Amino acid sequence: MSEKKYPIITIARQYAAYGRTIAGALSERLGIPYYDKDFVKKTAEESGYTEEDILKEGESMTRRSKWMNSFLDVGPGFYASDYDGIFNAQRKVIVELSESPCIIVGRCANYVLQSEQIPSFDIYLYADLAFRLKRARELSEFDEKDVNLEKFIINKDIQRKTYYKTYTGRDMEDLKNYNLCLDVGAIGVEKSVEIIENILRSNIEE
Repeated sequence: MSEKKYPIITIARQYAAYGRTIAGALSERLGIPYYDKDFVKKTAEESGYTEEDILKEGESMTRRSKWMNSFLDVGPGFYASDYDGIFNAQRKVIVELSESPCIIVGRCANYVLQSEQIPSFDIYLYADLAFRLKRARELSEFDEKDVNLEKFIINKDIQRKTYYKTYTGRDMEDLKNYNLCLDVGAIGVEKSVEIIENILRSNIEE
């Protein structure tokens, strides 16, 4: 029996929709690596930017930052923003990682691979705000006494969508961009993992 050859799997997601958790579970079940934090390290090595810079600017962009990026980036040889430099480094890392089966979380990976004509199975994860509020509290990334959590989640979604739109020209929430879209809040995390696993296993040959 030959080893199963899974496609490159990309996961785009709303904030606190369990993207990293689902990627990790699929990685264990399918026996292929997933890249999220390790992706940051590889991009830092490729670009010369710090991991802190990449975490801050490597997937989120405010509308003001988008305007500044467009205003200052007047063409080759004039100005290259940190956003552009990090995106280009991430793009190179995504293409390098696609040489063998893996799971890539975020970073416009579905668009990058499509533009390079590299086959991938693209997933979008979302959930209602109440579900994601509960998850955000579990993540404990900040002191809720200092942050309006609902506004924080909404702003994170806007920043991710702005970044995605800037570098792909597409709406991140347009379901036509993906092979599979799952409402994790309605389906559940474990069931979402099972659905994805079953689809992937049933669509490849031994």
